[in-house]
This record gives sequence, C-alpha cells and structure tokens, in this order.
Amino acid sequence: MPAPEQATKAVTQELPDKLYFRIGEVSRLTGVRPHVLRYWETEFPMIAPKKSGRGQRLYRRKDVELILEIKRLLYEERYTIEGARRKLAQYMRQRRRDDASGQGELFAAEAEGSTLVDYIKRELRDILNLLG
Repeated sequence: MPAPEQATKAVTQELPDKLYFRIGEVSRLTGVRPHVLRYWETEFPMIAPKKSGRGQRLYRRKDVELILEIKRLLYEERYTIEGARRKLAQYMRQRRRDDASGQGELFAAEAEGSTLVDYIKRELRDILNLLG
C-alpha cells in the first residue's frame, strides 16, 4: 500500500467513534475548509450529509473517510476533480461487487485491523446512539 493511503488510513482510525459529525468538526478533522466541503458535495454526489432539523450538515463516518480520500486524490495524487470522481466511482463499483459476493464487510474489517466482531459491535453502538 502506498504511503499516502497509509496516512489516510491512519487518520481514519483516529476519527472519534461517533455516528455524526458537524461540518466544523469535519473541517478540523480533515483539514479541508467548510466552503470547500460544500463545493465538494456538488462535485462528488457520493458525499451526502444528512441535514438536522436546524439545517446543519451531519456527516457520517464514511462521508468523512470519503472526504479524506478525495483530499488525497486531489492534493497528493494530483487528480483533477473529474479524474478523482472517476477513480472514486471505480472504487465504489468494486466495493459493491465485493459486498455482493458477501466478502466486502469482512475484508474491510480485516483490512483496517479489526475483526468482524469489532465491526458488528461498532454498528450496534451506532444503532444504540440513534435510538437513545
């Protein structure tokens, strides 16, 4: 795995274990200014934060991870917006294929150094946070 991907992986492992992040928090965690995040939402439809009752953007962990990957592609790999969009679409297609084969979740959990049980615990905590 190239060094930039390792750096992105290290940052995603340091993300707080919570369900939603506000735009200011995402900006601080990723080093991307809020107006750039809003612009990227228009250019990368896969970034789709929910809106709170007050209209605030609420990013999920996978949105933050996606933003870190976009940042890496644009700033470190020097892709254009269009090139990064194509690269991410290709990645998403491959991930869907992995998920359809039933191996995606397990491989993703193992790749980030956790077990399937850790992944399930994290998902259950997220559900509890939603309910409580």
